[in-house]
Amino acid sequence: MVFQQQLRIPGPTPLPERVVRAAARPMVDHRGPEFSALLTTVTSGVQRVFGTANPVLVLTCSGSGGLESAIANLVSPGDRVVAAGCGNFGDRFGTIAAAFGADVVRLEAEWGEPVEPDDLARVLEAHPAARVVLLTHNETSTGVLNPLAGLVRVSREADRVVVVDCVSSASCVEVEVDRLGIDVAITASQKGFMAPPGIAFVCVGERAWELAEHSRSPRFYFDWRQARRQAEQGSTPWTPAMAVLYAVEEGLRMLDEEGLERVWARHRRLARAVQAGLEALGLPLFAAAGHRSPTVTSALPAPGLDVGTYRRLLRERYGVVIGGGQGRMTGRLLRVGHMGAVADGDVVQVLWAMEQALEELNVAPADGRALRAAAPHLTPEAAAAAV
Repeated sequence: MVFQQQLRIPGPTPLPERVVRAAARPMVDHRGPEFSALLTTVTSGVQRVFGTANPVLVLTCSGSGGLESAIANLVSPGDRVVAAGCGNFGDRFGTIAAAFGADVVRLEAEWGEPVEPDDLARVLEAHPAARVVLLTHNETSTGVLNPLAGLVRVSREADRVVVVDCVSSASCVEVEVDRLGIDVAITASQKGFMAPPGIAFVCVGERAWELAEHSRSPRFYFDWRQARRQAEQGSTPWTPAMAVLYAVEEGLRMLDEEGLERVWARHRRLARAVQAGLEALGLPLFAAAGHRSPTVTSALPAPGLDVGTYRRLLRERYGVVIGGGQGRMTGRLLRVGHMGAVADGDVVQVLWAMEQALEELNVAPADGRALRAAAPHLTPEAAAAAV
């Protein structure tokens, strides 16, 4: 049976109907003027999201491909690199660098806790040869939003090139590339841009371009220099995922209509609603207070609750799909995504279903506690309907 799921994993995110329609537009010549206009519209929109005047490269790949492109263009075999992480995706960034022959120094915060700027400063002081720092802004595996401004500041004070994974934060959370001094910022189409997977966006600053000129790592498909030359001619080196770019264009239009500051505020507000609802259900929040992500909430299961059974019941009985743990937290964590096209009604539906499923599993009664706890963070109309 095919039905519309309430997709609340940390990406890919649900597609608004107007984005779906945009992606169905006919193909055009990817070397012609129509595509050139599309590329200009999309890259200028991504620049607005990033708060930057730096060039934005369009790569047909996943967000992980965008991360690999940064390593291939900035890191030579044997180079020392600092990878600061607090979860599965921070670990992955360092693993990509190791695959290219880098000498990776890992700063690993306890999962659920953020990377602290003071800890990063001490590692950088101990490793002056490490020219590049790899950061993860929003760690979706643990639901932690790292203190980006502080981490970038100590990296710049140590004169390091700063590369930031913004895949699950850009457009949902303020990034401010130019103001903070981020050298490379990477994001992808399938999260806050409300589009299907398939495109990575890589914003590259001048210091990173200088470093890329001297990198000895092999690169072909992910060669930033080729991408920049072709972009200046209104094209891409290789055949782009054109339907995804149509979708991103429409997603950017929706972001502009709402206004980025309102988008950021909506994500913060709905995150608080989800957090309050989960706590009311007896699902302890995993990420440290003060560092909880606006785009995904992580929680520990209640005593006696099997994560796999619970997620399966939610999917099959209620059409609600949430994430589980990754890496060392597999089977030990619940993750509820609330990024991109998410509204108050979505939060109400998800929390209601989670409460019903807990009762079915004889874990907790379905007495409306989740929605009552979430109501102060919802719009008056949604709050009234919820309680």
